Amino acid sequence: MSSKLSTIARFFRERVGWHGVGVVASLVIIGIAAVVLYEMLRNIRPGEVFDALTDTAPWRVALAALFVACAYFTLTFYDWFALRTIGKTHVPYRTAALASFTSYSIGHNIGFSAFTGGTVRYRIYSAHGLGAVDVAKLCFITGLTFWLGNMAILGLGVSVEPWAASAVDKLPAWINRLIGLGLLAALAAYVVWVGLKPRRIGVGKGHWQVTLPGWKLTLLQIGIGIVDLSFCAMAMYVLMPQTPFIDPIALGVVFISATLLGFASHAPGGLGVFDAAMLVALPQFETEPLLGALLLLRLLYYVTPFAIALVTMGVRELLVSRRRRFAPPASLDAALAAAAVPALIEDTPPHLGDASQLAAAPADGEAEPPRRAVG
Repeated sequence: MSSKLSTIARFFRERVGWHGVGVVASLVIIGIAAVVLYEMLRNIRPGEVFDALTDTAPWRVALAALFVACAYFTLTFYDWFALRTIGKTHVPYRTAALASFTSYSIGHNIGFSAFTGGTVRYRIYSAHGLGAVDVAKLCFITGLTFWLGNMAILGLGVSVEPWAASAVDKLPAWINRLIGLGLLAALAAYVVWVGLKPRRIGVGKGHWQVTLPGWKLTLLQIGIGIVDLSFCAMAMYVLMPQTPFIDPIALGVVFISATLLGFASHAPGGLGVFDAAMLVALPQFETEPLLGALLLLRLLYYVTPFAIALVTMGVRELLVSRRRRFAPPASLDAALAAAAVPALIEDTPPHLGDASQLAAAPADGEAEPPRRAVG
C-alpha cells in the first residue's frame, strides 16, 4: 500500500507538479460552487433582490462602508510590519499604505493575489531600492500575518460556535470544536517556537532567508490579522437581513470560512465560491435578501476599492512619467568633470600611486609632516 502511495506521489511530483495539483483543486472548487449557485439561484426573483438592495437603510450602508475603510486601513499595517521585519525601515509609511491598498484591491479582484499583488508591490517598492527577492520576502510576511490572524479568529470562533462551522463543512459540532481547539494549540506552539530562539526560513543563506518575528512581534502580527478580519465580518453583519437573528460570532465563523474557500479557489474576489458558501451555510435566511446583502458587500469591499486603486495607480504612473520627462539634465561642467576623473587617475605618475595617495600628498609650499624614527 505504501509503495502505491509513493508511486502516486512521485507521478504527481514529476508529471503534474504540485502547482498543477493546486490549479486542479481550484477548478474543482469553482466547479462545485457553480453547480451549487445554479441550483440555488435558478428560481431567483430579481425584483426581490433589487428591493432588498434599495430597502437597506442608508445608515447601514454607510456603517458597512466605514468598516470596510477600517479593514483596508488595517491592511496597510501588513506591509508596514513586513517592511520592518525584513529590515527595510527606510521605506515610509505612506509608501507602505499605497502599496498595500493598491496591491490588495487589485489582487482581490483579478485573482491569484500572490502574483498580481506582488507585481503591484514591486512596481511601487522598486523606486525605494527593493529588489524582487525583497518583495518576495515582504509578500511572505504579509501572507503569514493573514494566515496567523485567520487561525486565531477562526480557532476562537469555531471553539465557541462549532455549529456555525458545521453549516459550512457539514461535520459534527464536536469535531469542529476539536478543530478550533487544535488551531489555537498550533498557534500557541508557533508563538513558543519563534520565542525560543531566532528562526530563519528560506533557501540557501543570507539574502534568500527570512528571519521570523519573535514572540512579542508575532502577537502583534496576530493582532493585526484579527482586527482586519473582524472589520470585514462586521461589515457583513450590518448588511445582513434583520430577520431571523444571527449571533455575530456565528456569522463571523461562516463569513471567514466562506472567505477562505474563495481564497483557495483563486477566483477573482472569490466570485461564486464565497457566495455559494454563504448561501449554503445560512439557509434560515431568504435567498433574495441575503443575495442583496452579498451584492452590497461586494460593491463596497471589491468594486469600489478596485476602481480607486486603478485611478490611484494611473495617476502615480503619470506623475512618475512626467517627473522623468522633465528632469533637468546634468550640467556640462559636471559631465566634463566626471569624464576627467579617469584620465586624471591614468596620468598619475607612478611614484604617486593611486588617487587616494594623490589626495593625501602635501600641497606646494607646505611642509611635510615630520616622520617618526622607527627602531
